[in-house]
Amino acid sequence: MLNPMIAFIRYSVPDARAEEFVEAATSILGTLAAQNGYLRGHLGRSADEPDLWAIVSEWEGAGFYRRALSAARMDMYPLMTLMINEPSAFEIVVTA
Repeated sequence: MLNPMIAFIRYSVPDARAEEFVEAATSILGTLAAQNGYLRGHLGRSADEPDLWAIVSEWEGAGFYRRALSAARMDMYPLMTLMINEPSAFEIVVTA
């Protein structure tokens, strides 16, 4: 059985680029949603730091997520300069 996982891709987005970012991030979510193993996804903005955004997605397993990143690479490329470089894949250990 595969271990389900969640992914967080965080971005630091200046207010002047927020509208452009939302459009591009929506496209990324659409591409991810079309991939095998995708369960659900969200685009969120920090309530405390409005320049901090995240694409959060849930997957049937890490392999599905990694393959989906390859499929979304072209959609993600324009936002690479805004991406916070940190680990993004987390195995779900406990669900309440």
